[in-house]
Amino acid sequence: MDKKETVKEGSMNEPIHSDPFPLQQENDLSGFKKIMLGALELFILTDGYLHEENIASFAPKGNLAELKTILKQHFRPEDHIDMALNILLVKTKDRLILLDAGMGIFADERAGFLLKSLNKAGFSVKDITDVFISHAHPDHIGGLVDEKGKLVFSNADYFIAEAEYDFWMNATLEDFGNSALKDQPELISQMIPPVQNILKTIQPRLTFFDFKQELYGHFSFQPAPGHTPGLTMTTISSGKEKLICIADTVHSDVILFPHPDWGYFGDADLDIAIQTRINVLRQLSETEMRVFAFHMPWPGLGFTGKAGQEFKWIPEGFMHA
Repeated sequence: MDKKETVKEGSMNEPIHSDPFPLQQENDLSGFKKIMLGALELFILTDGYLHEENIASFAPKGNLAELKTILKQHFRPEDHIDMALNILLVKTKDRLILLDAGMGIFADERAGFLLKSLNKAGFSVKDITDVFISHAHPDHIGGLVDEKGKLVFSNADYFIAEAEYDFWMNATLEDFGNSALKDQPELISQMIPPVQNILKTIQPRLTFFDFKQELYGHFSFQPAPGHTPGLTMTTISSGKEKLICIADTVHSDVILFPHPDWGYFGDADLDIAIQTRINVLRQLSETEMRVFAFHMPWPGLGFTGKAGQEFKWIPEGFMHA
């Protein structure tokens, strides 16, 4: 969610301004937006947003001066980049499926609002039947367990790519040799154990994605390696309508859509991630598919267009709440 965003659908908050005074924990950034996809009810839930101040390393293969110029041209602050935390909830005839689980136990004052958003949408944690995990970064799995290490969604089954599970359960510093994160070994060392603990907690109820078979009549899965080895995109279908959830394939609408070759500092393998990013953006622009993106400005719905040789994010417009 961008800090310039006004009141979100489903929220009774005052508008969130670009300079919201020092954020306090009692600030409630929760909210939701309901849309229809064929016969399916979809609820976009906000978990808040990420605030990245180290823009010098945001796009490791990019040009910092050009990056700042892009931010300025799009009326964004030049000293930080905010990334939304958009989470999709899908209601089928007999399932209630959550796509990722937000920051949870790793949240600061700007994040961790998933459960409040879920409640505002009219659901409780016990209603969730399935959780599809796009990848195992903290902002996607931190909400799976509580501070005591217990499952938050106690009635749910869990799905993740086998490559993703295997990577994190065996991860070492050497696995990030082609990542900008290699310059922050302490961050990697701090991240791996809690990720492993969460994966161990859900393991008894964990199934690996089948990339060849549709699930529950509405869901198909596509690997998008690079950001992490097992990053998975999910396509939701109902009747003639489709929505592809690209998770963390792209992290910035104004930077990485036009410059996918710049990479992202959180990519586990920069070269693979860049090639996947380019391939996915080409796929999205050619198919003109409707997109849901975890980190795009709220509510994360839009399309991929082209301006010359560059890709661009075209947010979907909404005329009503």
